[in-house]
Amino acid sequence: MAYSIPEEVLEHVFSFIGSDRDRNAVSLVCKSWYEIERWCRRRVFVGNCYAVSPAAVVRRFPKVRSIELKGKPHFADFNLVPEGWGGYVSPWIAAMACAYPWLEEIRLKRMVVTDDCLELIAKSFKNFKVLVLSFCEGFSTGGLAAVAANCRNLRELDLRESEVEDMSGHWLSHFPDSYTSLVSLNISCLGSEVSFSALERLVGRCPNLRSLRLNRTVPLDRLANLLRRAPQLAELGTGVYSAELRSDDFSNLVGALAGCRDLRSLSGFWDVVPAYLPAVYPLCPGLTSLNLSYATIQSSELAKLISQCHSLQRLLVLDYIEDSGLEALAVSCKDLRELRVFPSEPFNREANVSLTEQGLVSVSEGCPKLQSVLYFCRQMSNAALVTIARNRPNMTRFRLCIIEPRSPDYLTREPLDTGFGAIVQQCKDLQRLSLSGLLTDRVFEYIGTYAKKLEMLSLAFAGDSDLGLHHVLSGCDSLRKLEIRDCPFGDKALLANAAKLETMRSLWMSSCSVSFGACKLLGQKMPRLNVEVMDERGHPDSRPESCPVEKLYVYRTVAGPRFDMPDFVWTMDEDSALRPS
Repeated sequence: MAYSIPEEVLEHVFSFIGSDRDRNAVSLVCKSWYEIERWCRRRVFVGNCYAVSPAAVVRRFPKVRSIELKGKPHFADFNLVPEGWGGYVSPWIAAMACAYPWLEEIRLKRMVVTDDCLELIAKSFKNFKVLVLSFCEGFSTGGLAAVAANCRNLRELDLRESEVEDMSGHWLSHFPDSYTSLVSLNISCLGSEVSFSALERLVGRCPNLRSLRLNRTVPLDRLANLLRRAPQLAELGTGVYSAELRSDDFSNLVGALAGCRDLRSLSGFWDVVPAYLPAVYPLCPGLTSLNLSYATIQSSELAKLISQCHSLQRLLVLDYIEDSGLEALAVSCKDLRELRVFPSEPFNREANVSLTEQGLVSVSEGCPKLQSVLYFCRQMSNAALVTIARNRPNMTRFRLCIIEPRSPDYLTREPLDTGFGAIVQQCKDLQRLSLSGLLTDRVFEYIGTYAKKLEMLSLAFAGDSDLGLHHVLSGCDSLRKLEIRDCPFGDKALLANAAKLETMRSLWMSSCSVSFGACKLLGQKMPRLNVEVMDERGHPDSRPESCPVEKLYVYRTVAGPRFDMPDFVWTMDEDSALRPS
């Protein structure tokens, strides 16, 4: 059948297959399809930059136009990955510079990017269009200046949550006066001032600019000028949202915002002054996304704002919203799909806001399309979790973070096993789950039995014994990423389920009960896994093999052990019990 269809037809058919997983499946049908698919693959996603070598990717897919890479483990977001661990993008950029002169898009997450890398990107790819650096580090505005000066067709520059060394606020002036192609600009992570005159000129000469996210140094009294130059914006991240505005300045802001009739997403609002919030009220009916995770707005003002956002699908907000604000959300926003509630004072032992489980229960009752939740709170009950599961069986992502570790059901003082058990039983399509609170091995039995579509699981301060880990690894058929900290899981479950690890992308364990000896056995037993031990106390051989390791990172790879390990990382494999850095 494959040989009876012309290659050109198959290439055209394959172009309609967007899923990486489906493209991979197509390539396994036969040799002919493998060859056709590799030559027509234009986009590549690598979920772990150490899982495959750059040379292997270049050989397999010679005509790539877009690449997405991830580096450090997810727990790096919580400062659990030691400084200097790795995730360097330079080998990838060097390989692509030689092999992909027509590369158009690079998207990186949790990677170390140097100015040299950015300069090489700027010089090597003549039709370069998209650069997204999420949670990245190692570069400065000097490297960004090189991109601005040389990438004449750049459409998107996104620095979301990256750590950028600010050498000069004038890097935006390196965009040539003839440059007009910008569609999306996100500089919200920058800590120092940018040249406002350069920003104004850039915004004014890019007629297709649709997304603009400013940093907090852009003053509110200058926002109206920017908006009048870009009334076509669909996404806006304000700078600081406070100033001593005169009445005419405020009127100008209201008028400029009203002129942006296509706005669908708002964010920013640093240091917000509630008196200026009415300026955005006219935009509320059309908003689908609202990110207030940096805005210290109290519940009453939030309720006024949110109650006018009837089309809202995504809300990120601090816990200042309280239960009353979430009740207003449940009444007004029937199209809500995603809710994230972050803590305003995570290190305070006493609650500073009135946010409980009831707020989330209200949203689960009032928002029938809700699928994704991240919720920080200080108390939870099994009854509330059961209600949420019953109300929203369509949930695909559920992440609950109770701020005090090992907190029980605050009503009964029982573990929260029953509540989370209801979540995995009722939510048949659940793909991502984060657990917290007092939990025994029983909850992991529920997860292993019912969470058959679960792909990512995050655990902290949970479980009684190895049995909990065994239930998860032996039962969760679709599991791809498992991250664990401060749990009593050890050698037996890990070694008994070693084969499962080859079907996953990665396993992270820190402050658990896995011994150095078990890590060595795992590395010898499973040659297609990289088993990395991290221990800042010194060489593991200096302690008994029964001594638990500080951190363990296991991931599937076809590239073998990496060669950029710092002196606190050791790899164990079948050739050597311990491969030093």
